Amino acid sequence: MPETIPERIIAARAGTNPAVICRLPSGWVILSDMQFLSGYCILIADPLVPSLNDLDRDAQAQYLCDMALVGRTLMDVTGAYRINYAILGNTDPYLHAHIVPRFSTEPEQYSRGMPWSYPKEVVEGKMFDIERDKELIEQLRLIIQSHL
Repeated sequence: MPETIPERIIAARAGTNPAVICRLPSGWVILSDMQFLSGYCILIADPLVPSLNDLDRDAQAQYLCDMALVGRTLMDVTGAYRINYAILGNTDPYLHAHIVPRFSTEPEQYSRGMPWSYPKEVVEGKMFDIERDKELIEQLRLIIQSHL
């Protein structure tokens, strides 16, 4: 699997990133490496830019609308009761949004915090698996594309 944001975009464009869900007007929707919260996605801007502020107003609006579409779709497909959205860019300085479904079945000590408040062994305990996740990817793709 590609590691960095630029590597993920190169692989998405080439059709070699197995975690790609689909292309949206503003970028690529990719299932995150970490699937401890099933359906955790990343929306990576394409073309690559450092931050949301580097896009013009129309491109910003498109990116944020695409992000919301992914969130709505995740709620429909996964049964999540809420979606957490985060645009950080501190580690990998390219515009990408974490779109994380939250579930009513989460342990209370973690359900009110950020998704990254889970212990490392939980976060790393359920990583992307193409065999397990391919049906989820296909469901997400079909619904997202039906809204384009």
